[in-house]
Amino acid sequence: MIRPLFSMGPALVLAAGILAADHFLPENGAAHDYPEAKSYRVTSDASADVDAALSLAAENGTRAMIVMGANWCHDSRALAGWLGTDRFAELIDAHYELVFVNIGMPQSGDGHNLKIAERFGLEEVPGTPNLLVVTPDGDLVNAETATTWRNAASRSENAIYEELATLADKAT
Repeated sequence: MIRPLFSMGPALVLAAGILAADHFLPENGAAHDYPEAKSYRVTSDASADVDAALSLAAENGTRAMIVMGANWCHDSRALAGWLGTDRFAELIDAHYELVFVNIGMPQSGDGHNLKIAERFGLEEVPGTPNLLVVTPDGDLVNAETATTWRNAASRSENAIYEELATLADKAT
């Protein structure tokens, strides 16, 4: 007779959970193989933060990288984590002015700061994160891929790096 786990007692349920976790997690015990960062603070004026990044981009001959996400989102945390590594810091320092914008949960109707995306021509923000590369003049360089970052946690470090390196020099 097969009995449901909840009828087998708490100790057996706990043991089954530990065995399952040990089997399905990577050897180091982490649930993923990417760095994480919670970079999406709620600020008093996210538009001013974006304006500051655009001003710096004009001064430095770079582009603004506007990452719109949320700390609740594992893909947003993964993308922020990669951007915080030494490898990405070198690329960002040379080509971008990075700004993180907290956008809440737009897919459930609880989004905020979405006017920033509209400002650069994105009519819809379907989820998180979104990565906008913008020239100092306000031209969105990656309109076709800006909202495709919702799988950032499953992208490889090299794939993310290569896309950002390409966008650093892409014509508008």
